[in-house]
Amino acid sequence: MLKNFWYACELSSAITSKPKRVTMLNQEFVLYRNSQKEVVALNDVCPHRGAALSNGWVEDDCIRCPYHGWKYQADGTCIKIPANQPGVPIPKRARIDTYPVQEKYGFVWLFWGDIPEKERPPLPSLPEFGAPGWRAVYGQLHWNTHYTRVLENAIDISHVPFIHVNSIGSGIADQPRIEEYDVSIGEWSGSATVTASQSNKTKGFWKTILSKQGSRPLSVTLSFYMPNISRLEFGFSIGHFRIILFIIHVPIDDRTTMSKWIVLRNFITVPLADGDARKRALKTMLEDKPIIESQNPKIIPNDLTSELHAPSDNLSIAYRKLRKKCLDMGWGMESHLSQSDYTNSHVAEPSQDLAIAKVF
Repeated sequence: MLKNFWYACELSSAITSKPKRVTMLNQEFVLYRNSQKEVVALNDVCPHRGAALSNGWVEDDCIRCPYHGWKYQADGTCIKIPANQPGVPIPKRARIDTYPVQEKYGFVWLFWGDIPEKERPPLPSLPEFGAPGWRAVYGQLHWNTHYTRVLENAIDISHVPFIHVNSIGSGIADQPRIEEYDVSIGEWSGSATVTASQSNKTKGFWKTILSKQGSRPLSVTLSFYMPNISRLEFGFSIGHFRIILFIIHVPIDDRTTMSKWIVLRNFITVPLADGDARKRALKTMLEDKPIIESQNPKIIPNDLTSELHAPSDNLSIAYRKLRKKCLDMGWGMESHLSQSDYTNSHVAEPSQDLAIAKVF
């Protein structure tokens, strides 16, 4: 887990005036909207006796603890202890941690960290969201593994002709070789563009249009944004059609991830096609699921030489390097994983692996 980043924790539509518990980053948060429809985010533990504030209620833009009725302002300060006699002061320690929030792309983003506002990494750019001619649909999928494995899978191109041989990878199943590609690195991001052949098993709403693409190459741009966001953009030669899969891999805890995703498309934008778009995205991720959950160790190693690499892994290597940079900056958070979750004792010594020497 990494601190000092914005984490999309829930859909904006899911946050109302009723307190909602959100589990993320190995802890519990409570979110609600005040009378101005602004989102308030606090630690979901009352410091009095540890009750979950998410079981309480909102009153005068404050949240009431359901156990003893302690009343907390949006800034976390307790302003009322019903059991106190008149004149009894409220302890200074009677306060709850609060967190900066913002809303964008239909999500509530919570900042977890301790650096000044001006130093915080920005949210990733998604200019297509809300733009004319684009249609967005949402979905989510639960994974029983660490978010780093899920994120890295999303930006890995060389697994497609194998795991997805019966879907999006059918067009390159007979030619799995990945041509050399360049990786563009930003301060908190990385991206690469490769070409492939379109799936020859396209069905449903998209078949009529995309089948006209024929054997012409399909442009695929894979991107990541630290620490847990992936973006896949598919560009078709015909009609400048594009599909974007923007996925936030929410780290629930060290062994659980919830991927919340947006699929954006600039063709067949009628609502009738939304279900088909969701089905396609979910099908692809469900094909990945058993493989990703079987990986050992559960988290990508902190040591770049702990696993073997090939040139086709250059984008994921860039992600690992940026993640290592964050850890070296002291942005790592305490983990609940055991040592075995971090190491792989079955990997050859780095000096014996020629691929590592070429990649690094």
